[in-house]
Amino acid sequence: MKRHYSYFLLFAIIAMSGLTAAAQLLERAEEFIHDVFEDTPNEGGNASPGDTIDFQERYRQDSIRMQEMMLELQEMKLNEILLRNELDNVRNLSEKADSIKMAEQRRSIDSLRSLTPGVPVIVSGDTLFTLYAERGGYSAVDRAATIAEVVTKIGKTTSLRRDSVYTLDNDGFIDIMYGSKVIASITDKDAIWQNTTRHDLAEQYIPILTEEIQKLKNEHSILKTLKRAVLFILVILAQYFLFRLTNYLFRKLRKQIIRFKQQKLKPLFIRDYELLNTRQQSRILILVSNIIRYLVLLFQLMLSVPLLFVIFPQTEKLARTIFHYILEPVKMVLGSIIDYVPNLFMIIVIWYCIKYIIKGIHYIAKEIANERLKISGFYSDWAIPTFNIIRFLLYAFMVVMIYPYLPGSHSGVFQGISVFVGLIISLGSSTVIGNIISGLVITYMRPFKIGDRIKLNDTTGNVIEKTPFVTRLRTPKNEIVTIPNSFIMSSHTVNYSASAREYGLIIHTTVTIGYDVPWRQVHQLLINAARLTPGVLEQPKPFVLETELQDYYPCYQLNAYIKDADKLGDIYSALHQNIQDTFNEAGVEIMSPQYIATRDGNASTIPADYIKTK
Repeated sequence: MKRHYSYFLLFAIIAMSGLTAAAQLLERAEEFIHDVFEDTPNEGGNASPGDTIDFQERYRQDSIRMQEMMLELQEMKLNEILLRNELDNVRNLSEKADSIKMAEQRRSIDSLRSLTPGVPVIVSGDTLFTLYAERGGYSAVDRAATIAEVVTKIGKTTSLRRDSVYTLDNDGFIDIMYGSKVIASITDKDAIWQNTTRHDLAEQYIPILTEEIQKLKNEHSILKTLKRAVLFILVILAQYFLFRLTNYLFRKLRKQIIRFKQQKLKPLFIRDYELLNTRQQSRILILVSNIIRYLVLLFQLMLSVPLLFVIFPQTEKLARTIFHYILEPVKMVLGSIIDYVPNLFMIIVIWYCIKYIIKGIHYIAKEIANERLKISGFYSDWAIPTFNIIRFLLYAFMVVMIYPYLPGSHSGVFQGISVFVGLIISLGSSTVIGNIISGLVITYMRPFKIGDRIKLNDTTGNVIEKTPFVTRLRTPKNEIVTIPNSFIMSSHTVNYSASAREYGLIIHTTVTIGYDVPWRQVHQLLINAARLTPGVLEQPKPFVLETELQDYYPCYQLNAYIKDADKLGDIYSALHQNIQDTFNEAGVEIMSPQYIATRDGNASTIPADYIKTK
């Protein structure tokens, strides 16, 4: 009986579960009833009447329990139906919510599609696919970098076992696997960005990743590494022999230059000046050949060194960096030159305009300086200095116009350097600017010209050079004296040549004659001496002034006109000689320097003519 109760309990548990199919429950119930009836005693057995009654009672109870169990089974089937309906409702609601969420994500992604460029997954320079969405706190950039790193690591693994790329479906995403490593995770957002499902998108990525991994494994195989090593050695050997060949060819070229110097080179003359002799020309040619040789060797290294790094994948990135370092400056310079061509044409046009304007002004200045063109109130000697000032102003104007077209003129560094240089010039050139301004003032004051004999304080000489900064004089002793223009402005200047040209320069000298000589005779002797002197003008006539009556003698000053101030020293010397000769011939004693004569006191200092007349 206990066994029958255990069967009923098992049946009840199975019926209460509500999770198995109704057909399986019915089959198990029939099997249980069949087993119960097989366990009942046969009618022809030895059962006692009490046992028969007990059996009937049990049978009735079992029938009742069986009916109860059938009712419970029907109730459980109804519960199962209700549970399935609820599950279907929940599933429908979930699918509806998911579809609404997917639609919202799709609308959001469609609005961002034109603004989001996407992040490419780049492995060994190849773009595998593009990611747009983030996942689990990782941005698209981080995901792309992680995928590229994983694929590169798998491809560089040199294990003999080759796994295949497959997908592993999870709740809400699909993992693309290689062995036990996750290469990438594809989400619904990724699928929406690509206008497909995540399953189809994963299937699209599998052949791409498989091909890239296979390519990387082939690149990093042992055989490929050996081939690269052999190629590396061959490139080194080729570069070595190329160096040897280059040096050999340039040694031959140097011998040819030496032979050419000995046979065909001739000195290079510009008019009568020997600019370059044959030895200098040969040295220049050898220097140029050496520079070309170094450039050729450098060009070979620029090609071979990156090529060596390209051979091995581990240094391929370094090779790209070296190529970038080499080519980027060249590209930048060439690009800057090409971009600068329009500005260069503008600078050339401005320069030519200013050049021909200056030429026209120079022609007018020369005409004025040669006095073929006369302008009232404008002196001929102003022409060249004025031209120099106008030329300076025009060049300054040209620089101002060209400045915006110069490369780097808009750079803050360039402008800062310009301001710094201007500040230094303004602070350190006060004296220089003063001399320049003084030179301009002297030019237009016209106190002297080139060649004039002038006197500045204690310096006397001829003007041999006038510059914006200084004026140079040559003294009668052939001494060259350089005088700053600012000093000339602050000093008094005596111009002998200007007076000699316009009025006639008066030379004068003083002699002292005793009171015993009649003054008229002295005047005549002095005038005769002046007329005998070369360079003294006949007209106006020389004249004599008596300047003092000293204790022992009167002072006579002889004045005469001359035109050539440059011979002032020679004229003075000749005049003094003639005065001595004239007075000596007349027997008149010149009392200079003074001396004391002893006399008896009877003779008078009054001239004899006066005494006889009296």
